[in-house]
Amino acid sequence: MRPLGLGDILDGTVKLIRANPKATLGLSAAVGVCAAVPLVIGNALYFREVGGSFPGITQQPQDDAVSLSAVVAQSVGGVVSFVLAFVATTLLTGLLTRVLGRAVFGARITAGEAWRMTRSRVWALLGLALLETLLIALPGALVGGVLIAAGIALDLVALTVIGGLGLAAGVVYAIFIATRLSLAAAILVLEHRGVVDAMRRSWQLVKGDSWRVFGIILLTQLLIGLISAVVSVPFSLGSTALTFLGGTSVAVTVVAAVLSGIGQTVTAMLTYPFTAGVYGLLYADRRMRAEAFDLVLQSAAMRPDETSVDDLWQYTPTGPARP
Repeated sequence: MRPLGLGDILDGTVKLIRANPKATLGLSAAVGVCAAVPLVIGNALYFREVGGSFPGITQQPQDDAVSLSAVVAQSVGGVVSFVLAFVATTLLTGLLTRVLGRAVFGARITAGEAWRMTRSRVWALLGLALLETLLIALPGALVGGVLIAAGIALDLVALTVIGGLGLAAGVVYAIFIATRLSLAAAILVLEHRGVVDAMRRSWQLVKGDSWRVFGIILLTQLLIGLISAVVSVPFSLGSTALTFLGGTSVAVTVVAAVLSGIGQTVTAMLTYPFTAGVYGLLYADRRMRAEAFDLVLQSAAMRPDETSVDDLWQYTPTGPARP
């Protein structure tokens, strides 16, 4: 196995999903359903109010605007869904990384086996996700707070210029940190490292090839955005049409909300494993380029019974990957 190009990474991700459909698409669909349920409930309450707020369209005109309770219900559903999605996708990243770690060596793994091998890393994965989020978002929040405080003393033009520069700097910072830490989850799962150690190792692996890693990640996100739009648009249009034209009956609002939830679930089922596959193969590629990990793969192929393939990620041609 040689270092991977962009085409190899994308093609390998698709092959990974096709070779392990239950452990990739199945797990992703389960995560999508868990995250969509609170949003479906909130949207059902909201859609019922919205459906009655267009007297020229629906058959049940109402004089009042959308009630505050409906907006609150949708907002709470969205927040709960976001939290569940954050936790579930973090765990899913670990599970899919474990699937990838086995698939690179030509072996398969069941969803249950992937969970048994990953569950000891659950809290570390959540800690890593929270720490990365804080590292990316906290400086931006602090800058925003300073700008709000400075708005009292600055005129509108000065505040706009400073705010624009601060926003640009925040975006560059977030991209830089996200790129350098993009391999931390794979390292944490496959090399059994701690949170800080995994972040430090990701930083070192990406260093020297940051632009290439950033380009692959950016292209991946663009592809995911395109896939999400294509998949979710029919469900969103159907949900909106039912909301505006179907009145405020319970059946109509439930169907509209469920359509929206199905769209979210299908999107998650397709995009989550694709994202995890790209990041996992990018990690393997960086190890091949920086540590000649392809020699480890070749050695394992010649001695298949000596070492478990799950342990090979902790080795380089000269010994353990740990310092």
